[in-house]
Amino acid sequence: MSANFDTSQEGQVACSYFPGVSVIVPIYNGEQDLPGLLSGLMAQTYPAAQVEYLLVDNGSSDRTPQLLAAAAAEFTAKRLNFKALSEREIQSAYAARNTGIQVATGEFLAFTDADCYPQPTWLANLIQPFQDERIGLVAGEIAALPGKNWLERYAERKHIMSQKDTLAHAFCPYGQTANLGVRLKALEQVGLFRPYLTTGGDADICWRIQREGQQKAGVWQIHYAPDAVIRHRHRQTLADLHSQWYRYGKSNRYLHELHGVKLAWPLPRKELNRSLVRWALKELPLAAAKFVFAQEPAVDMVMAPLDIYCGRARDRGQKEARLPDQARQKAYFPVLHPAAE
Repeated sequence: MSANFDTSQEGQVACSYFPGVSVIVPIYNGEQDLPGLLSGLMAQTYPAAQVEYLLVDNGSSDRTPQLLAAAAAEFTAKRLNFKALSEREIQSAYAARNTGIQVATGEFLAFTDADCYPQPTWLANLIQPFQDERIGLVAGEIAALPGKNWLERYAERKHIMSQKDTLAHAFCPYGQTANLGVRLKALEQVGLFRPYLTTGGDADICWRIQREGQQKAGVWQIHYAPDAVIRHRHRQTLADLHSQWYRYGKSNRYLHELHGVKLAWPLPRKELNRSLVRWALKELPLAAAKFVFAQEPAVDMVMAPLDIYCGRARDRGQKEARLPDQARQKAYFPVLHPAAE
């Protein structure tokens, strides 16, 4: 069956397909972002009777459990199907997602994260491409929340986390679980997320579905839905930015060991030094002048040093990480899954 969805003049998908969907969100110490996430979920235009919201606390030490308990009452009052779940055995967002998957009743699964703010038409636009029975995965777009400090503005300028980058991956396209739709049938063929994996699991599951899963017309395909938008809060401190890029490096190493993906080429010291000299003598004065006379963003003055900072963090993560044997393990559906009953 071919896809049957159109875009209006405003670029929004005209939605007419509303199958059962389970929205799954893993949460670890999400107190800061939960109010925005919950508001975004309650504002979805998707028919309430066709969607369930499964939020999984992954052993939080803040007020996340209390906030989820309060949210359950609020969602119920609005006649929205909401379940607060818990995954305390394994500290991993992928294990928490598996906990949600194993009780999900929807034909399709929609994933996002606690620090994401779904736009009202996010879910409806994410699901429309699944009308094409060849589609096993749909990646929506991840846009930045308006930046409040220079690090957030840096991430916004660099389009960090845009799905356009992951969908162009040289090995195989994938979508990040901050905004990803999955056909349950495709997931049943290849198993669940690797529960002990701490990073890289979104690429791993997408690659397994596309390379190992099968449907009538061949292998499952991935589709990009630019109008299925969530907004993401970027890192606000240098330490958090370093941690993010260090984790990207670890992900490179893990995927190299799991799938044979080529590692990123480390930045040579000579090139690093040349970049810093070029920035100090050319890029910084030019950006400073534009800031003073043309009101260009101040963050432009530090783009190059931040690029190097992030690159070095990625290189270090890639060099130091080794995939634990336990993280190679796959998880599988229970014999009787709710959606199959």
